Amino acid sequence: MAEKDKLHTGELYLPGDPDIISYQTECLERLYDYNNTRPSEYAKREAMLKVMFAEIGEGCYIEPPFHSNFGGAHCHFGKNVYANFNLTLVDDTHIYVGDNTMFGPGVIVATAGHPLEPSLRLDVYQYNLPVHIGKNCWIGAGCVILPGVTIGDDTVIGAGSTVTKDIPAGVLAFGDPCRVQRPIGEHDREYYFRDMKIPEDIRKKYGLCGKSE
Repeated sequence: MAEKDKLHTGELYLPGDPDIISYQTECLERLYDYNNTRPSEYAKREAMLKVMFAEIGEGCYIEPPFHSNFGGAHCHFGKNVYANFNLTLVDDTHIYVGDNTMFGPGVIVATAGHPLEPSLRLDVYQYNLPVHIGKNCWIGAGCVILPGVTIGDDTVIGAGSTVTKDIPAGVLAFGDPCRVQRPIGEHDREYYFRDMKIPEDIRKKYGLCGKSE
């Protein structure tokens, strides 16, 4: 099996293989062009992302600078995904992100790992495991999501967290390593931050008044 064919199998491979480097360089050339667009060139950025990404829905926005090992070539975004400055997608294999998910500044999503055995690392052996992030998630500033992790729909990952294991849907999770703190529930239908209440008209608009767990 060619080294390039091992990108998505989880097997050990050598990332310095000439075929991989050639393919990666083409992807990075497109990423360079994206990061050098002007702030007013929204339509141009949107068109470029459709070429760069494996899949990307309508209404997505990624604020440059955007960093990615393969320029998004192995990334699958739903619609209305938003990413603030300095999103890093180590997309040596596939990264899946659901509709309406938001990334704070400085988030890292990594799919690549290296063996603990020193002799293998001397030759820079690598393996890749996909990452899945659900719909309507909020990934806070400075989070790191490690290879093979799945995060469920509607979950919030607090700023600065290191996500080493799967996180279920509908929870607030944070920490290093990241752990589930509590479900998102009745309290969050009344308060948007600490003791700051959601205005009554907004609660009524979204059907949040009197809702039970």
